[in-house]
Amino acid sequence: MVQDLSITREQIDKVDSQIVELLEKRLDLALEVAKYKSETGKAIYDKEREQQKLNKLGGLAHGEFNSKSIQEIFTQIMSVSKRYQYRAIGDQDHSIEKMYEQVDKLNITPETKAVYAGVPGAFAEGALAAYFGEDVMSTNVKDFAAVARMVSEGEADYGVLPIENSTAGFVNGIYDLLERYELSIVGEQMIQVNQCLLGLPGTDISDIHTVFSHPQGLMQAKEYLEDKNWKQVSMSNTALAAKKVKEDGDSSQAAVASERAAKIYGLQILNPKLNVSEDNTTRFVIVSKRKEYVKDANKVSISFSLPHAVGSLYNILGHFIFNNVNMTSIESVPVSDKQWEYCFFVDFQGNLADNDVKNALKGIMAETENFQIIGCFYSER
Repeated sequence: MVQDLSITREQIDKVDSQIVELLEKRLDLALEVAKYKSETGKAIYDKEREQQKLNKLGGLAHGEFNSKSIQEIFTQIMSVSKRYQYRAIGDQDHSIEKMYEQVDKLNITPETKAVYAGVPGAFAEGALAAYFGEDVMSTNVKDFAAVARMVSEGEADYGVLPIENSTAGFVNGIYDLLERYELSIVGEQMIQVNQCLLGLPGTDISDIHTVFSHPQGLMQAKEYLEDKNWKQVSMSNTALAAKKVKEDGDSSQAAVASERAAKIYGLQILNPKLNVSEDNTTRFVIVSKRKEYVKDANKVSISFSLPHAVGSLYNILGHFIFNNVNMTSIESVPVSDKQWEYCFFVDFQGNLADNDVKNALKGIMAETENFQIIGCFYSER
C-alpha cells in the first residue's frame, strides 16, 4: 500500500530541517577551520583535500546514481563553506588593495598624451574628445596594437580602445592586448554609432561594386549590405575606409563610416543610416599602464583561466552571487598554449574598496589560474 502523500511530505520536511541544522553546524566548523588557517598562514582552498573528501563521501552512498548525487551536493556545500570562510577572514593581507591605488581623479592636464587607432573622423577620435576634451595632446596610430604599445612604453599616458558594440558584440583581440601589454582600464566612454554609406560626390549607388569599412562597421550594416552584390573589404578603421575612397577617386567604391568622416574627407552621404539597431553604441575603454582607480569607480574588470571541467565556471561565478555582486558581462577565449582551457574576462558592478568585492575576488583569485584585475573605473551604464 502506497503511503499517503501528506505523510511523506511531513517526513521530508523533518529530514530537511535536520539537514539545515547540520549544515549550519558544518558552517560553524568551517569558520573554526578558517580561523586556524588564517593564524597559520594556510590557504583556504585545498584542492587535493576536497577531492579526497568527495571520493570518500561518494563511496559511502549506495549505488552509482546516489554516489554522483552526493558528490555533486557536497561540491556545492564545500563551495559555500569556502565562500563563508573568505568572507569571515576578509582581505587581511590586503592583497586586493595592494594591486591598485585609489586616487581622487586621473591626472589629466594639457600636457597629457592620449592616443587612438585610425585617422581623424574615426569613432575612437570622438571617444577621445568626449572623455578628455579638446585640450589634451592627442595622436593617432595605425592599429590597436600600436595604441597598446605606446601606452605600455610610456610614449602616451592614455590609450582609447573600442571593446564592445551593442550590436556586434566584443571587439576581437582587445582583451589580449590589455594582458600582453599589462595595461589597466581606468575609464570608459560610450559613443553613439551611426554608420553612413559614403562615396565620391556625384556617385550613384548603382555604380558601387566595393565597400570598405572596419569589420564591426560591416557587421553593423549587415542588413543593408546583404541586399547588395558588393565586395566587402575589411580595413583597420572606418575613417581610414573613408580616406581610401577619397584618395582612390573611384566612384565604384564606397565606405561605411561616420558623418564626421564624410565632412573631413569631402565625401557624399549616399545613405545616412545603415545601422541594424536603432541604439547602436560602442563602448570604448581608456587604458593606462598605471594601476590606479578613481574613488567613485563603480565597475571592475577581471580575467582568469579555468580548465575545461564540469562545473568549474559555475563554482567561480558563485562567488559573485554569494557576495551580492552583480556581473554585467562575460567573454571567453581559448588559452593559446593549453588545449581545452579558457580565459574568461568578466565585468561586474562595484569598487575595489568594497568589502563584498574584495571577498568575491579573494575567492576567485584562490580558485583560478592567471587571475588579474584588469581595471576599476567609472561607468555610466
